[in-house]
Amino acid sequence: MNVIPTALPGVLILEPRVFRDGRGWFVETWQAERYAALGLPSTFVQDNVSRSGRDVLRGLHVQNPRPQGKLVTVLEGTVWDVAVDVRRGSPTFGKWAAVELSGETLRQFWVPAGFAHGFLVRTESAVFSYKCTDGYAAAAEFGVRWDDPDLAIPWPSTSPIVSDKDAALPFLRDIAPDRLVAFDG
Repeated sequence: MNVIPTALPGVLILEPRVFRDGRGWFVETWQAERYAALGLPSTFVQDNVSRSGRDVLRGLHVQNPRPQGKLVTVLEGTVWDVAVDVRRGSPTFGKWAAVELSGETLRQFWVPAGFAHGFLVRTESAVFSYKCTDGYAAAAEFGVRWDDPDLAIPWPSTSPIVSDKDAALPFLRDIAPDRLVAFDG
């Protein structure tokens, strides 16, 4: 497996080995010992799969309490995936890293707990899979507005389709610091 660090410590792009032949492909998307050797948690408690159409933007979501680390993979289609450091006191607070994920490359993106996460679908549709280190907790979920001018994320769409809930999220500067996960590093 090829591991590509990003500008944000702990946020990783993973390129697992993909075995291809005339029948299709095979990839191992999780193996506890191998991923633990990379510094990822050995326990995941929830797996999710979503399907979205072109220009759908989901995010930027985070949970506190019960922050979730997420190992994300696109099984079909292509997305532009973003992680934003929103950990209170972090030296990289407000910085982001992004990667293109696709069903062709089967790259993975590790988004540690305390980071906001979102993605934009670049193809007609995309099937998005993610493993979470903690379960979804509706009362703990909040987020940062996708078009926060202080973050200046260059989303590759001029007119993304955003849910009413995500469109109403606050800018990072408007979130009370005690609402954010504390940096422990």
